[in-house]
Order: sequence, then structure tokens, then C-alpha cells
Amino acid sequence: MNVSVVLFTADLRLHDHPPLRAALDDSRTVVPLFVRDSAVDGAGFAVPNRLAFLADCLHDLDTGLRERGGRLVLRHGDLVREVCRVAAEVDADEVRMAADGSGHARRREDRLRRALEADGVRLHVHDTVTVAVAPGAVAPAASDHFTVFTPYFRHWSQHPLREPLGPPRTVRVPEGVASESLPSRSGLPGLSEGLAAGGETEGRARLTAWLRAGVASYEDRHDDLAGDATSRLSPHLHFGTLSAVELVHRARRTGGPGADAFVRQLAWRDFHRQVLAARPDSATADYRTRHDRWRSERQARDDVEAWKEGRTGYPIVDAAMRQLRYEGWMHNRGRLLTASFLTKTLYVDWRVGARHFLDLLVDGDIANNQLNWQWMAGTGTDSRPNRVLNPVTQSKRYDPDGAYVRRWVPELRSLAGPAVHEPWKLPGLDRAAVDYPDPIVGLSDGLDRFKRARGLD
Repeated sequence: MNVSVVLFTADLRLHDHPPLRAALDDSRTVVPLFVRDSAVDGAGFAVPNRLAFLADCLHDLDTGLRERGGRLVLRHGDLVREVCRVAAEVDADEVRMAADGSGHARRREDRLRRALEADGVRLHVHDTVTVAVAPGAVAPAASDHFTVFTPYFRHWSQHPLREPLGPPRTVRVPEGVASESLPSRSGLPGLSEGLAAGGETEGRARLTAWLRAGVASYEDRHDDLAGDATSRLSPHLHFGTLSAVELVHRARRTGGPGADAFVRQLAWRDFHRQVLAARPDSATADYRTRHDRWRSERQARDDVEAWKEGRTGYPIVDAAMRQLRYEGWMHNRGRLLTASFLTKTLYVDWRVGARHFLDLLVDGDIANNQLNWQWMAGTGTDSRPNRVLNPVTQSKRYDPDGAYVRRWVPELRSLAGPAVHEPWKLPGLDRAAVDYPDPIVGLSDGLDRFKRARGLD
């Protein structure tokens, strides 16, 4: 009997799953395996919001497998040791898994390959399981990766995509292979109150609804903070309950300017992955140093705490930070302006903000999170590294009626009209009646400090 172990990582789905389909197409029995990697726990990435979403995903995956005659096998510990242990228990001759370009994942893959080969087991790693276009599949002539998005997108758009695969009809699992109990979000401390549900079933329902009623207006409304007109599919892409390949195909079939704009965002996701795959150190180090002398979290303790808690005195910044804490998610425009405020206006090290986001974001993704933070800090791939987003201008442009601010900053709900964007300008008695802090720094003061630090004055 030929047995394959299919190792699920960030691909927790049955639709369009190349490793699983390859094993089943070879008429094999399969052990669908997920290992809760102790190295991820040890590095501090196993935070409550993502653990809860992961629990949903694993339950949904197990349900889908059981409907097809199989089940999910769950283990916890060192991933390499556990995969080898399962392969030995079922006398498997191969292991299949999705490729991942992060430094940790690639080191882990190398360890796993060596350990399996020592036991006479083959490791097959499949590209384009978690991305639409694999890192390195498109590259400029003189480099291993693109550093500018526009030429990358041009090549990415012309690169042929594989066709999505349907879900398996039947999954046969060997008898007797032991599994730990599936985790539950119940009882997890520190969860965001408004955290969304996870799982492939939920993700596919969201995708269908988005393509039917949301994507058409995406180009015009994706920056509308109050309208909440983005897809909210990023957690499902992060955990792989949806396939990036399938999303590109389905959006292109839908067509129109909104679908085109949505596909462009999927290309940004692949862009960051090809940067991280080529420069794994950019997860923690400046991709392009500006020789900044950032204020540390200790040096800027009060400012950092005000930023985290959503009490900077700038309503749009505070609204976005409070959305993050309540939902474990933040609108993309909010991510840009809160990152600009921390790094450029407060001049705090981007790694402080990136860590806080990873502590809360259900879609907390190393490539997207770290490289977008570097983009706003001016140490990444942005061709305008010294751009500063003015939070007042941003608020008036992307939340003109103040609905987003009033939703998340209830202290300001009584303010009518444009006053909600600059409450510190209210006349004396009106200002005294509003229980909301004054700005922790003047925008001109913050800009002057940033210019001096970058040698731009």
C-alpha cells in the first residue's frame, strides 16, 4: 500500500490543494497532517486571535475530510520530528507540502528533507499553493527579485497561472494513526471581541458574496474607511482557506475595473513574498537603511502606549487602532496612516509597530506586515521613502463625513460636521465638554523632528 503524508501548513483547505490532489491522483492512501509547530509558539507568533481563527480552520478542514471518508491528524511539537514520526508510523514513502518563502520555513523545509531522506522518504514541495506566482518565477535580468512593484506587476500579469483544482471526492486514511484533539477558540484569553470566524466554508462564502456584490465598486471605494468596502479575505489568504490562484482566476472572470484593482492587490501580496524570499533578513532588518536613529519603545514609552491604546488625540489614528484591538483586523488605509504616524510623526522604530500588529492581526503575515511597515517607514521598497501621511488630511479625504471616526471613537459622536477631524480646535466650553485627549505631538513638530533625523532640513 502506497501512503503519502500531506502536511498542511498555511493551506487549510480542500479546494485547489495541489499536494493533496497529487497524492490522491496517484491512488494513494493519505494522512492529512497538521503539526502545531513549537518553534512558532516559541517565537511568539502563536497569539490569541490567530490561534482562535486557526482552531476554526482546523475544525472546518477536519469536517470536510470526514465528509469524504477521511480525517485530520493533529500533532504538536517540533515539526520535523512529528512529521518523521507519523511517516514512520504509517510506513509512508513520501511527504507532500506547500512551499513557503520565509527564512524560518525554508530552514525548516531543509531540515525536514534531510531527516526524511535519512529514513528513505521523499519530500515533494509544491509551488503556487499559497501564492498565485511563486517567488522567483518572474525576475529582472540582473537580479533574483523585483524591487519595484510596477515592473513586477507587468511581468506577474503576463505569467501563466495553473488552473485551480477541484476538491477531492474521497480521502482514504490509514487505520490507527493517532491524533491529538482539535483545538477550540473557546476559553482562549485575550481574543478581540469582534474577531471573524475562520475556516474554508466561511472563506468561500465570503468570496462568493464579494464577487457578487462587492468587487464591482472596489476600485472606487477601497479607501473608503467608513464604507468598509474591501473584501476582508486577508485572514483566509493568510491561513490558506482560500487559494490565491483561484481568487485571481475568479476575479478575472468577473472582470471590470473593480476586479482588476482587486487582482492588483493580490499581486502586491506576491510581490512582498518574492522580496522576503530573496531577502529573508528583511523580516527584522531594514531592506534599505536610511541610517535612522529611531526612538525605541522604551524611549518613547508614553507615545507608544497612546498609539497602541488609540488615544493619540488624532481621531483617525485612534479609530483605526481601536478597530484593530476590537476586530483583530484593520482597514488597509488605516494600516498605512497609523504606520506613518508611528514611524514618521512619532519617529518610533517600525519594528515596534510591526510587532504590535502581529500581536493582534488575525491576518498577521510576516511578508505583508513587515514589508508594508518598512514601506511606510521609508526603509523598504517605496521609491518615496520620505513621504509622510498627514492624519488630518487623510481623515478628511477618506472619512469625509466622520462616520468611521464616530464608529470607533464614541467620545466624538456628539460632534457634528468637520469638527470630528480636529476636536482640539473646538472653542473653550465645547472643547471642555469632550472627554478626548489633545494631540500628543503637533504635526509640524513631528515633521521637523523627522526631517532633522533624515537630514532633510
